[in-house]
Amino acid sequence: MNSLGFDKPESQTRVVVAMSGGVDSSTVAAMLHAQGYEVIGITLQLYDHGVAVGKKGACCAGQDIADARRVADSLGIPHYVLNYESRFKDSVMEDFADTYLAGATPIPCVRCNQSVKFKDLLSTARDLGADCMATGHYVQRVLGENGQAQLHRGADPDKDQSYFLFATTQEQLDYLRFPLGSLDKAKTRELAQHYGLAVADKPDSQDICFVPTGGYADVVKKLRPDAIKPGQIVHVDGRILGAHAGIINYTVGQRKGLGGGSAEPLFVVKLDAATNQVVVGPREALAQSQFAIKEMNWLGNDFSGPIDNIRVKMRSAQKPMDARVLPDANDRAQVELAVAYEGIAPGQACVVYAGDRVLGGGWITN
Repeated sequence: MNSLGFDKPESQTRVVVAMSGGVDSSTVAAMLHAQGYEVIGITLQLYDHGVAVGKKGACCAGQDIADARRVADSLGIPHYVLNYESRFKDSVMEDFADTYLAGATPIPCVRCNQSVKFKDLLSTARDLGADCMATGHYVQRVLGENGQAQLHRGADPDKDQSYFLFATTQEQLDYLRFPLGSLDKAKTRELAQHYGLAVADKPDSQDICFVPTGGYADVVKKLRPDAIKPGQIVHVDGRILGAHAGIINYTVGQRKGLGGGSAEPLFVVKLDAATNQVVVGPREALAQSQFAIKEMNWLGNDFSGPIDNIRVKMRSAQKPMDARVLPDANDRAQVELAVAYEGIAPGQACVVYAGDRVLGGGWITN
């Protein structure tokens, strides 16, 4: 078996590498090329990259496409840029706007992995006759005792990206490879220097790619100009404290920008799209120990009963928490936390772990 798990020489193993133009995916391409694999680089143009030309730190934009092409040229591997703008707008940007307007907080990077990258791009890799597709994600693909691929947390806890890949299907996981999963970022940059990559010192992507200025509300206003309406800021006890210019300007747990009317520190507890109200209250009003999730994706198991002795994450940077999950027959589940957590926001993901293994996850609904 070669390092990617195929019983044939590296030179006879074709790998498509999803190249964003950053140091991680560029290093993957260089590593696999150095090991003798037949590497093909593909970069996706996901939105009007003219908006972000010269803007560093936003993947799949103008400069990043040029960086990916430069890396591919230096390695001597084929490189293709695919225009997925319309698919990205339909699958990711429209969902982003609709989720905000529904009073929830979206995670567009998960939707992008779930649809465009691990669906459309993966299909293209198959059409090119590739044996697998490799990415620069910091997660690990581990074969279980039955030979089935499992998704595990990255070895570097500070870079682990398993939270963003919970929606990966078993079929996709069987085809995907994550060569950086056992490394930390320092080692990746060291390898990039070793391979002489021009992006070795390139900063990590920080912004959502189609929000180069960080102004989420501005994007929603552009996509849905007639859907944003002013409303009331209401205390959980019923008092009207002020007015807002649109619930898209707020997120659950937010403290700033809530106006006066109360001597106590206030936090956004709920965004009620039906009444167009921003509901605020004291910190203790944020604490929840039970909530529902939908669109459950289970990896490797068909769970029909309660799942005990597991941990869950409701935010990407959060430490996993002890919990119990009760799936139902409609791809939904109830989550019971051992300890209440503040700031559980609809639209975010709840990812279920057994140790370092990702069992699955879904979208928080309430």
